[in-house]
Amino acid sequence: MTTRTCPCGRPESYDACCGRFHSGSAAAPTAEALMRSRYSAFVKGDAGYLLRTWHPGTRPERLDLDPGMKWTGLEILGSADGSAFHTTGTVTFRASYRGGSLHERSRFERVDGAWVYVDGDFLD
Repeated sequence: MTTRTCPCGRPESYDACCGRFHSGSAAAPTAEALMRSRYSAFVKGDAGYLLRTWHPGTRPERLDLDPGMKWTGLEILGSADGSAFHTTGTVTFRASYRGGSLHERSRFERVDGAWVYVDGDFLD
């Protein structure tokens, strides 16, 4: 990842990619786009965005991010459904951080037309 690319791994700049979702100027059009934007929010320390994009039925009251956590990369391993034509979807990913990685299959739903993170299962 260079400083010119988005933390989610796409070749676009942060502002043209996940930054527009974080600012509220656009909404993630797919479950995968939301997953990528949530990863970028973890990288940027944007707890507000993470809470706003969490399903109201599973969202915690608050989220305390570890400022010492250094995320180093995102790999999308697979997805099912989650397009503009679906109301649910799953994304399987590996998020790397200094010292390890997180492997998860996340579930997403549309709430009032917007994709939100529901929950996930840790794999491995």
